[in-house]
Amino acid sequence: MKRFSSRLMELVLFILLLSFISFAFMKLAPGDPVRYILNIDDVAVSEERINELREELGFNDPLVIQYGKWLLQFIKLDLGNSHMTKQPVIEELIEKLPATILLTVTSLFVMTIIAVPIGTISALYKNTWIDHVSRMFALFGASVPSFWLGLLFIQLFSVKFGWLPSMGMGTIQHLILPALTLGIAMAAVYVRLLRSSLLESLGQDFIRAAKARGLSNGRIFFFHAFRHCLVPVITLFGVSLGSLLGGTVIIEVLFSYPGIGKLVVEAIVRRDFPIIQGYILFMGLFVTVINSLIDVSYRYLNPEVRLKEGRS
Repeated sequence: MKRFSSRLMELVLFILLLSFISFAFMKLAPGDPVRYILNIDDVAVSEERINELREELGFNDPLVIQYGKWLLQFIKLDLGNSHMTKQPVIEELIEKLPATILLTVTSLFVMTIIAVPIGTISALYKNTWIDHVSRMFALFGASVPSFWLGLLFIQLFSVKFGWLPSMGMGTIQHLILPALTLGIAMAAVYVRLLRSSLLESLGQDFIRAAKARGLSNGRIFFFHAFRHCLVPVITLFGVSLGSLLGGTVIIEVLFSYPGIGKLVVEAIVRRDFPIIQGYILFMGLFVTVINSLIDVSYRYLNPEVRLKEGRS
C-alpha cells in the first residue's frame, strides 16, 4: 500500500510538472491562434475583432492566470474546447483513439511474428548463416527510416502494382501498409535485443543446473531461458507501446491515417493549443501508467526482483 501511494504521488507531481511546462511552451511557440481562428490571411478582420476574440479566449491575461484557469478545468477533467472545431478536446482525442489503437495492435502483431522467430533462431544457431542473415536484417531495418520504408511500400504496392490503398482508413487493406511499415521497423530492433538477451540467458548458471537435472531442452528454453530474457524485451515493449499509442505521427501523416498522430499534426499547423495540450497530458499519463505496469511485471518475470524487494 505504501508503494502504491508513493507511485500515485509521483504520478500526480509528474502530471502537474508536465502540464505547466507544456502550457508554458505552448505560449512561447511562434504563431498566433487568433489569426488562424479568424483566418486573417484570407478575410480582412478589424483589430477590434482580434482584440475582442483575444480577450474572450483569455489570451490577454498573465501566463500564471491563464495556467491557473486551465488547471482548475483540468482538475475537473475538462481539457477545454478546440479553438478550430469548438468541440471538447477529450471528445476529439477519444474519437481518434480507436484508429490509433487498431494501428498499434496490428503493428505490434506484425513485429511479434517477425522478431520472435528470427531472434530466437538467430540465438539458437549462433554464428551460422542463419544468424548472419538475421543480423543483416536487423542492421538494415534499424538503419532505414520508417518514412522511407513507407514511401517504398506506397510506390511498390500502391502505385506500381495497385494492390493496396495508400491513404485513409476503412478496410483491412488500408491497414496493411502502415502496419507493415511500423512492424518491420520495430522488428529490426527487437531481433537484435532478443538475440543478445537469449544468448546471455543461455549462458547463465541456472541453465546449466537445469540441464544437469535432466530437464528437456524445450522446457529449459521456454520456462527458463526465454522467460529470463523477457525483462529487457518487456522494457522496450513498453516504450514501443507508448510511442505507438502516442500517435505514430510520421506514418499517420504519410498514409493519411485518421489517428491521434495526424490530429496533433493538424493542431500544430493551426496553433490549436488545447488539442496539443490535451495530447501531451494524455500521452504523459498513458506512458507513466504503462511504465508502472511494466515495473510490476518484472516481479513475475524475474524472481531476483522479488527476492531483492523482500530483503528491502
